[in-house]
Amino acid sequence: MSVDSVPETVTAALADRQVEGQVCLEAGAGVGNTTAGLLAAGAKRVYAVTNDADHAATVRERLGDGNADRLAVIEADLRATPLSTDSVDLVTAHGLCNVLPPTDLDAVAAELTRVAKSDGHLVVDDYAVPPADAAVNRLFAVENAAARVVDGRPALTFYPPALLAAVFADHGWTVERKKTLLDPVPWTEAHLDAHAEVVRGYADRLPDVVGEPLTAMADDVVAAIGSERTGTMYSLAFRLADV
Repeated sequence: MSVDSVPETVTAALADRQVEGQVCLEAGAGVGNTTAGLLAAGAKRVYAVTNDADHAATVRERLGDGNADRLAVIEADLRATPLSTDSVDLVTAHGLCNVLPPTDLDAVAAELTRVAKSDGHLVVDDYAVPPADAAVNRLFAVENAAARVVDGRPALTFYPPALLAAVFADHGWTVERKKTLLDPVPWTEAHLDAHAEVVRGYADRLPDVVGEPLTAMADDVVAAIGSERTGTMYSLAFRLADV
């Protein structure tokens, strides 16, 4: 694994945090971008937790070689992980909260607090609410509509930083700093295609009479947008009260 494989947003979010020698948790591992950043920065051990089997397999394939003594990929619900209480020095949640519906947000915050050591650290990086006139909102609306039909819950929720700060404050965390990681966010063709692919995944679970129009709508929106630079991505760093 090379440093070049770590996205700049991850590097920037971790730059002012103590990572070397720390036990870390990447909450919502995705494809392992923050796990890569933590390992590159010298973490003693990284627990990469995801409830997605495909993502878990990707992280193992991408980062498992040469890191067997420092990396544990765990498939688990972030509302109830198998990690021990007070066992993690640094928790990261990079692009996690925007895929958590409001009904799950507090439960995940509670679990991340449970596993964190007293006086531990937390970094939450996420996308701010896109501007009202952003074209990408149309695609996100289709994605959320498909998710609600299938699961009864949105696929995406964009939280203002003040709201996430308040949620974690209720669990004893204090904000140490806030900074902007992207301004504007580059929503590339590849990013938009990935969101359209999510719509296709939901559509596959629906009757064709419902699923096919959703897929067509997503594809049309992606074609119309092409790409767009809009909105911001922010990073919040917290410290847990020493009790």
